[in-house]
Amino acid sequence: MQTTRKTFRENMKALEKDMICAGEMVNVAIDRSVEALRDLDIEKAGKVVKDDLLINKKRWEIEEQCIHLFATQQPVATDLRELIAVLSINTDLERMGDHAEGIAKIAIMHGNKPLIKPLVDIPRMAEKATDMLTKSLEAFVNRDAESAKAICDEDDEVDKLYEQVYRELLSFMTENPTIITRATYLLWAAHNLERIADRVTNICERIVFLVTGTMEEINVSNY
Repeated sequence: MQTTRKTFRENMKALEKDMICAGEMVNVAIDRSVEALRDLDIEKAGKVVKDDLLINKKRWEIEEQCIHLFATQQPVATDLRELIAVLSINTDLERMGDHAEGIAKIAIMHGNKPLIKPLVDIPRMAEKATDMLTKSLEAFVNRDAESAKAICDEDDEVDKLYEQVYRELLSFMTENPTIITRATYLLWAAHNLERIADRVTNICERIVFLVTGTMEEINVSNY
């Protein structure tokens, strides 16, 4: 039994490293997608779309490792919480990659038409979301429920930036209907970033579940 426990812990450490790697891949995708939109860099956007396949591949690799541990390591109650948390977080990471890919595709659709305004709040949303993701994965590795709860509170900042972008773009569209399509592209990009931050809160809720054994919804948005 002792050998089984040691093997399980070693495998969990390997899973944690893979999840950190996946998180780093997602953060790179988010940064590059927003840079591609900001600079209207179609080549960079295309790379984000292509590299999303690697994020998907990493997701399946982690999931297969979890299934293998379920089948071979006789997980007890706390082990099951760890594996369930990993599976859930892994799914959210892959979905974040999809949101980043979505922003890259928006940059491609936008094409070479000029932006209706220089991007300010959208890059701020991306910076905040990637910072939240990095800290959430650190909280997972450290089994730090209190840090996870604090990270959830930061989602309010992303929500406020999204509301600001929404109001500003709506005002532009009202004043000049000819830019509605380009403004809508930017709105879609901002929405993808807002959803990424929401998925970070999902990760944090899973961390709290892992540590406490209790599922709870944290920082329910009023928006």
